[in-house]
Amino acid sequence: MSGLSLLSRWLLLGEWRAHPVRALLAIAAIAVGVAMGFAIHLINAAAFNEFSAAVKSLAGQADLQVSGREALFDESVYPRLATHQGVAMASPVLEVAAPVPEAKGTLKVVGVDPFRAGFVEPGLIGNPASGQQTDVIADDAIFLSPAAQAWLGARPGATVAPRAGTQPVRLRVAGTVQARAGQRLGVMDIGAAQWRFNRVGQLSRIDLKLRAGVNRAAFERALAAELEQAYPGRFRVGQPNDEQQQSRTNNMSRAYRVNLTVLALVALFTGAFLVFSTQALSVLRRRSQFALLRVLGLERRRLLRQVLVEGATLGVIGSLCGIGAGYALAAAALRFFGGDLGAGYFPGVQPQVTFSPVAAAVFFALGLGVALLGCLAPALEAARARPAVALKAGNDEAPLARLSRVWPALVCLACAAAFTFAPPVFELPLFGYFAIALLLVGGIGLMPRLAATAFHLLDRQVQKNPARVPILTLALARLANAPGQASIALGGVLASFSLMVAMGIMVASFRVSVDDWMVHILPADLYLRSAQGGNTSGLSAAQQQALAQLPGVQQIQFLRTRPVSLQADRPDVTLVARDLDPREPGKLLALIGPEAGVPTGDRPAWVSEAMQDLYKVHPGSRISIPLGGAPRQFFVAGVWRDYANQSGSVVIRLADYRALTGDREVTDAAMWAQPGTSAEQLAQSIRALPFGPALTLAQPGEIRAISLKIFDRSFAVTYLLEAIAIAIGLSGVAATFSAQTLARAREFGMLRHVGVTRAQVLRILAFEGGFLTSLGVLCGFALGLFISLILVFVVNPQSFHWTMQLHLPWPLIGTVAAVLVVASILTALASGRYALSGGPVRAVREDW
Repeated sequence: MSGLSLLSRWLLLGEWRAHPVRALLAIAAIAVGVAMGFAIHLINAAAFNEFSAAVKSLAGQADLQVSGREALFDESVYPRLATHQGVAMASPVLEVAAPVPEAKGTLKVVGVDPFRAGFVEPGLIGNPASGQQTDVIADDAIFLSPAAQAWLGARPGATVAPRAGTQPVRLRVAGTVQARAGQRLGVMDIGAAQWRFNRVGQLSRIDLKLRAGVNRAAFERALAAELEQAYPGRFRVGQPNDEQQQSRTNNMSRAYRVNLTVLALVALFTGAFLVFSTQALSVLRRRSQFALLRVLGLERRRLLRQVLVEGATLGVIGSLCGIGAGYALAAAALRFFGGDLGAGYFPGVQPQVTFSPVAAAVFFALGLGVALLGCLAPALEAARARPAVALKAGNDEAPLARLSRVWPALVCLACAAAFTFAPPVFELPLFGYFAIALLLVGGIGLMPRLAATAFHLLDRQVQKNPARVPILTLALARLANAPGQASIALGGVLASFSLMVAMGIMVASFRVSVDDWMVHILPADLYLRSAQGGNTSGLSAAQQQALAQLPGVQQIQFLRTRPVSLQADRPDVTLVARDLDPREPGKLLALIGPEAGVPTGDRPAWVSEAMQDLYKVHPGSRISIPLGGAPRQFFVAGVWRDYANQSGSVVIRLADYRALTGDREVTDAAMWAQPGTSAEQLAQSIRALPFGPALTLAQPGEIRAISLKIFDRSFAVTYLLEAIAIAIGLSGVAATFSAQTLARAREFGMLRHVGVTRAQVLRILAFEGGFLTSLGVLCGFALGLFISLILVFVVNPQSFHWTMQLHLPWPLIGTVAAVLVVASILTALASGRYALSGGPVRAVREDW
């Protein structure tokens, strides 16, 4: 047994010493795939857990929370809950996100009743720095968390000025408040918060602490039924950070996380093919060695195990390196980029990476499984080969004959086509991902037959030409009669280039669609809003009138946005109330599909694509929206494309919104200038208004530029994964060509014997490399185009619930294609020079 183990180690180390670059490339490909997938998992797990813990910390020791279907609700329900049988203490809470222009962000301000919060949310009681305990109820005092103090540069005694409407609210930093690391939070007396931020009589939630012995689950059900009967459609009852709340938070980023993980597994798939290429070429080169071992008594199963051990070793090393690199990458990303990777799903938290043994084991198993899968076919071939045949030279193509079978590839392609019509599973495009994987496998499986057919046809055309070039004839003859070896190189080009094309087309299509969408929805000359972010800013009726009466204004339209909850286990939907002509909504909305005529007396609404998918509403149906303290019925008149709100949005007329809520404030305005008045002149007039300096102004071009910058930041990880796929693909192509060229040293020696010069052999290699890569690029483009169609028309609609137009980034595709072709030619030439360096006699010595 020890002798067999020694032989196994000798064969493994000998192979690695002979071809270290191929082994390192395979290890690197697996390591990159595992590292990216593991890092993305750790980042999102840390951000989600920290976000959930931050939400739970605000609830303190509350047993239940009562919140509204709207962001704020009337505090008249509070006495009913405070005196309810079974409730020991009810603590009212007001949460607002107040913009701080100087810090270019928003501060979460929590208003609490300090006399009640001490029993329910003790962590929200401020610690006065001066020892003045009355500061906790002072109307000008705010207590900041350490992260908020560092962010605002405001120590106790300083003054901060968050904004309410267009006016700053000057507050004295009276001390600190406990909060999780990185959580930007300010706490003040609830009465002062209501008054200062124009939210008198309004609450965000009521935290309940139950009496001893009360069954929390039963009380929750009873209270929910009681409130639904007394206030239909207005309130929801739940436990702090319960399953529904976690589901809402999880749903916000799930599609984003899954798509990034799948893109990371793309690199792992490429690594699997590199393992296959490495092991297949190694087995071909060592067929005679394995045959000799079989003759000397080595059993077939031990030879099979040897090749599998070699591939598994690559997987183990690559997976271990990937786990370590993934942890380091996650720690660096959380430190420098935050937990949302630029997507904005987890604002206001500073998560710390935590090593997950279960996730590490899963990704380690993935890397090892991919390596074993990649070396399975070469291992089976090595074990099946008959020693007498394998000992003969010049029989390298025979083991690859099985690769030319067409029916497995056709079955994969047929299944892929069928999966594209399957619905999502758990609101994820799982069958779409399966279709992409089967397309790749089927496309690679067709390469041997496709290569043989293509090069045979090309060879016939060259043979018909009287002035044919002998070197070209030799190159085509070799490619046509060795399709198995050609397919190994072709598969590397196909896998890397098709995935690059697919990701490039998907990102470009999305980016162009977003740009075109913004052109459509931004028809005005100038746009303004009361603040960048937050929910305390708004323009009053008097300010709106002042804007409309400015000289040079031809037309002005106002807009109001606010969140509403339509379903407890889903994120809030964005309600958009705007000046809109129901006869021509397409002027301002990017409508898609048919429209429905609005019955007389009904209020029209236009829902986004996400609403159509998530809430199963369509033109002609009706939707209930909580407004003004009651559910209101709207008639769905059409569906519009909205790339800004993944969880859904619904547009209604501003007049209907005001009639139902009595809210006269707006958050945004679109202004058209009169002929002869420029947008710059209009902006100067606005700045001259008393409240003008508090407004944020932008022209459509500026909004588009900022939005596309945010888009690129959100897709930064996708760009990185795409670059990694290209780099791995180039390395794999170079390694494959290099290995195949070096393995043909005897063939080149025979050519030199019959009179072919060294320069002519190199030209043959250049032709082969160019032809092979060109065919791989053409097939990879076709396969990548089909994959991109699945990404654009199946995966994205099922993941993010929006559609887009197809756009092909020809410069990127052409550049990468040219680089691949040139790289393969240069690699073939460099490897050829090395293979020819030993001379013709030495090259064919094994045949003597």
